[in-house]
This record gives sequence, C-alpha cells and structure tokens, in this order.
Amino acid sequence: SVYDQPDRPAVHAQFDRLLDYVDGKLPEVHDHLDAARADILAFTAFPKDVWTQIWSNNPAERLNREIRRRTDAVGIFPTRDAIVRLVGAVLAEQTDEWAEGRRYLGLEVLARCRINIVPTNDPEIGADDLPALTA
Repeated sequence: SVYDQPDRPAVHAQFDRLLDYVDGKLPEVHDHLDAARADILAFTAFPKDVWTQIWSNNPAERLNREIRRRTDAVGIFPTRDAIVRLVGAVLAEQTDEWAEGRRYLGLEVLARCRINIVPTNDPEIGADDLPALTA
C-alpha cells in the first residue's frame, strides 16, 4: 500500500502507518523497516512518472526467467564452465539488447530525473547522489 499512494507526502504518511501497525506485533520488522526507510522511500525523490520503473524489479525477474528457461532446456551440465558459458551468453544478449535497442530507463529519462529531482529533507537522498549522465 505504500507504493499505491498518489504523491510523496502520502507515501511517507502510509509508511508511517505501516510502521505503527507492525510496531506492537512485529518489533524486529518495525526496527528493520525503520532503519531502511531512506532506501525504501528513495524513489520519492524522483518525478512521479518514473516511480514504477524505479521500484520495479521486473527486468531482473524477466532475466532470471530467461536464464532458468535456458538452463532447464539443457538439464544437466557436464562442467561448471558449461553453465558459466550459457549464463554468460544470456547476459551478453541482454546487454546487447539494452545497448542497441530498448532501454528500461533511457538516457533522456535519466537526464530529466536529474534535472527535475524533487527536493527532499532527507540528507541521504539528493541530486548529488546521482551519477553524471553522458549521451
């Protein structure tokens, strides 16, 4: 429910409600979430239209599914080097596809995010934390 909020203040308010909810029932979870607050809510420092791409792990899941599909087709690998070659080939294909074709977050989107970063009071999150972008 934290990620379903319409804006930055609502996200932080929902996260606070989540912490209040787990505080009495699961104190270790509360402490862990509270300690990771800056990391969990880092996406709110960027423009709203890229939030789903930032918090999503779909590309990693898709890549893992492709690796699993290819290794299942082979079944048993004769040596460790054979599996390293196959997985390396899948990763190289993915790198080529993203370098030459579609990108999950293109350079223009990243540049816009750097320019339009939302001001935050959190000292751990800021525009200086983003790497320089080159075209």
